[in-house]
Amino acid sequence: MKICFIPIDNRPVCYNLAKDICAIDESIELFIPPREYLGDLVKSADIDYLFEWLENMPPVDKMILSLDTLAYGGLIPSRRCLESFDEIKSRIERLKPLLEGKKVYAFSSIMRISNNNYNEEEKEYWKDYGKEIFRVSYEIDKNGFCKEINIPPEIFDDYRVTRKRNFEINKIYLKWQKKGLFDTLIFSKDDCAEFGYNVAEARDLEKMGGKTKTGADEIPLTLLARAIEKDIKIYPLFIEPEYKDSISNYEDISIEKSVLGQLELGGFKIVNSEDEADIILVVNNFIEQQGELVMDWVTKSFNKTFVPPKKPYAIADVRFANGADNKFVEELFKNSLENLPQYGYSGWNTSANTLGSLIAGVKAKFKANKYNDAAYKKLQLIRFLDDWAYQANVRKKIDAPCDIKKFMKPYEDILIQKLSLSDKHFDIEYLFPWNRKFEVEIKAE
Repeated sequence: MKICFIPIDNRPVCYNLAKDICAIDESIELFIPPREYLGDLVKSADIDYLFEWLENMPPVDKMILSLDTLAYGGLIPSRRCLESFDEIKSRIERLKPLLEGKKVYAFSSIMRISNNNYNEEEKEYWKDYGKEIFRVSYEIDKNGFCKEINIPPEIFDDYRVTRKRNFEINKIYLKWQKKGLFDTLIFSKDDCAEFGYNVAEARDLEKMGGKTKTGADEIPLTLLARAIEKDIKIYPLFIEPEYKDSISNYEDISIEKSVLGQLELGGFKIVNSEDEADIILVVNNFIEQQGELVMDWVTKSFNKTFVPPKKPYAIADVRFANGADNKFVEELFKNSLENLPQYGYSGWNTSANTLGSLIAGVKAKFKANKYNDAAYKKLQLIRFLDDWAYQANVRKKIDAPCDIKKFMKPYEDILIQKLSLSDKHFDIEYLFPWNRKFEVEIKAE
C-alpha cells in the first residue's frame, strides 16, 4: 500500500513517528516530503515546494493531509501568518485538482485559544493579552456578552480577523467534502476549554455537517490508522473505571469519550468485553483530575497490582499529561518480559496525543503483511525513552536543552533489558530540534 503523508510540521512526533509506525509493516510505502521543507517553531513550510512535490508524486493508494501545512505553512503559522483570506483561498485552489479521484484523509485545525500569556506559538501580543483574550472568548461564548474587555481594540480586531479568516477557509473544505473530495475530513479542537470562540466554531461546523475532534498533533496519525484498513475488534479497559467520565487537561470531553472518539476515527470496531476483542486497550486513566508534569499539577498515581490482560494489549498512559506515570511504568516492569504490551505503549503530551499515536501503531502491527519486529521494538524503545525517561524524569533535571546522555543512560539500560534488546546494538542520540525542552528527538539506530 502506497500512502502520501503531509505532516503538520517537522517535530519528531509529527514527522519521525509516522515513519517509525509505517516501518513496522514493510508492505506500507510511505511518501513523505523531505523534512527540511516543513515548518518549525520559527519558520513556515516551503509551501510552493510541497505543492510541486505533490504534483510530481507517483500514484498512491491513500493521501493523509495536514491542510494547515498547505494553506498556511503549518499549525503554528496558521495562527501567525498575515496573509488575507483571498490569498489563502487562492493557494488552496491549487490543491483541489490533486484530490480528485483519490482516497483522501484530511484535517484542518480550529484555531486554538491558549489560556496563558506565552507567545512562543502565537502572535507577539499573546505575551500581554493571551489570558485576557481567553477570558473574553470564554465569557462571550458562555453568556453571549462580556462586560469588560481589557484588550486594545486594534489587537482584538486583529485577533478576530485572523480567526474569521481561518473559519472561512474551513468552510471551504467542508464544501469540498460535500462534493466528494475527501473520504474523511476532521476539524481539530486543540487546547480547548468548555466555552470559547473555538468551541462555538466547532458547533457551527458540526451544524453544517462537519466532524470535529478534540486534539491536533495526533490526528494525522489517527487518520493513518484509518487509512490502514483492517478489521480489528478492540476493548477499552480502564484502570480506574469509576473515573472514566473525568475530563482530561486541554480537552473538553471525558477520557472515555476521548478514547472512543479516537478509536472510531481510527477505524476500529469497539466491543463490550475482553472475550470479543482481538486487542485490549489498557487505559491508565486518572482519578478525578489529570496530573500535569510540566505544570506540577498532582494527581493520585497508580497504586495497584497490574495484572496484564490474557489477550494481546496496548497501553495508553494518560494519568498525567506531558509524560508517563512513573508508578505505573515501575509496576509494569515488575511483570515478566512476556507480559509487556504486545501492541505498544504511549504516554506523550495530551490524552488525545497519546491515543492517536498508539492506535496507529496497533493498526500497522496487527496482521502486518511484512512484519518488521526490529522496527516495532525500535518504536517502543523511543516511546519509553521519550514519554517515560525524558518527559517524566530527565526533563525536570535540566534548565535548558543540553547534552542529556548521562541522565538517559540508566533508563536506556533498563529498557534494553525489558524490551529484550540485549542482542542488538543501538546508537542512541538526543537532540532538541526546536531548541526548547518541550520536545526531544531520540535517534535510535
